[in-house]
Amino acid sequence: MTDWLLGLVPQYGLWLLAATTFLSCLALPFPASILMLTAGGFAAAGDLVLWQAFGAAAAGGIAGDQLGYWAGRGFGATVLSRLRRDPARDKLLARADAMMDRRGVLAVFFSRWLVSPLGPYVNLIAGSTCYGWPRFTAAGVAGEAVWAGLYVGTGYGFAGNIEAASQAIGSALGMIGGAGAVLALGYWLFSSTAGQAALREGDG
Repeated sequence: MTDWLLGLVPQYGLWLLAATTFLSCLALPFPASILMLTAGGFAAAGDLVLWQAFGAAAAGGIAGDQLGYWAGRGFGATVLSRLRRDPARDKLLARADAMMDRRGVLAVFFSRWLVSPLGPYVNLIAGSTCYGWPRFTAAGVAGEAVWAGLYVGTGYGFAGNIEAASQAIGSALGMIGGAGAVLALGYWLFSSTAGQAALREGDG
């Protein structure tokens, strides 16, 4: 299926790119990341316009996020109960639920690109819990812009060498994720130390 879709990029280009990112944001198995890398490569070769490829990818993702949010808003309980029958999806929903509960707007932003497998489930949970639509939309648009810019831009930079571009993105995301984990641990240690110090001062 991936090879077939890639073969359609020169002919259908922007529409295909937007449709693929849209469907991937609904948890459907479409290779949006690979297609964005490929579109960036075609832009480097002059077959597509870079900003148009970026815009199509981001627009498709934003539209998919909105559909997921409003589906959660209107049919959240029914949709979530059906998804939870699948153990794999139930685990993703649990992670997305915990992430939304702790991080809110940051959960929406980072689940667009850094932890993208959680994105469709964050959308549903945000809608089903009536999370504020303006905040959801602002974080979603920012996150989709990062997602599209990262993949289309890397594909452009590597001139369509998908394997090298994928490795570069994987390394970059791994470094970002690792740095985030270190910062989170540092914040937790600092908060714990400060809390213990405050308790000791109170006891004294």
